[in-house]
Amino acid sequence: MAHKARKRFGQNFLIDQQVISEIIEYIHPLSEDRIVEIGPGLGALTKPLISKLNHLNVIELDRDIVAHLKSELPANKLTIYAADAMKFDFSKLGKNLRIVGNLPYNISTPLLFYLSDFSALIQDIHVMLQKEVVDRMVANPSTTDYGRLSVMLQYRFDMERLLTVSAESFRPMPKVQSAIVCMTPLHHRTQIVLDETLFSRIVAAAFSQRRKTLRNTLSAFLKQEDFQHLSIDSQLRAENLTVEQFIKVSNHITVRQNTIHR
Repeated sequence: MAHKARKRFGQNFLIDQQVISEIIEYIHPLSEDRIVEIGPGLGALTKPLISKLNHLNVIELDRDIVAHLKSELPANKLTIYAADAMKFDFSKLGKNLRIVGNLPYNISTPLLFYLSDFSALIQDIHVMLQKEVVDRMVANPSTTDYGRLSVMLQYRFDMERLLTVSAESFRPMPKVQSAIVCMTPLHHRTQIVLDETLFSRIVAAAFSQRRKTLRNTLSAFLKQEDFQHLSIDSQLRAENLTVEQFIKVSNHITVRQNTIHR
């Protein structure tokens, strides 16, 4: 298919057969798996996945690509949802979903947050992203890459970088390197956030001005006595707190608010 990649869809098509084979090995699809591919493009992963699965679900926004997939692949083994993945209701596909895909880089971060909302239904996620995004996702505290994305995703997922992919593996060639990451939902977390909306607000506020101390960035939430109660130094910066400490901060505020409102 002579399909011209569309910038508005963030299209860069994977063409490196060695990389494709390695990704399929990492995914290790079994015939009965309920796999959902986001952004199948010209079918680089779709075709080898179909060869190993009883059935595959794909989500694709580009109508021309939808038509191409319908003409090229067996309808009895493929269900195509012509939809925006950012608006798709993954719950209608059931449980134990395995999400795969070469995600459009222009929406990768909001799409990851969106997928987080369905984490209870997901078995694992294998996706290709911009390498810089993966660096931030798996970053440890007290490093420059550690930020809001790290905390919010590490609360819900165990994550592992699997493979770095060069720009030469795509057409058109992107200006950045890519990486494959495996995300496994933490269905049995030892620490649970009591109010996820508040947790998100606190993490966002803490990282809103990275060079400022927590005493400044979280002044709307915590007083000095709160920091003392939590055994957290108010002179630290957001990047110095672990995910567990952010959970502790959020739950402390939730309990305090609930006590006041009784």
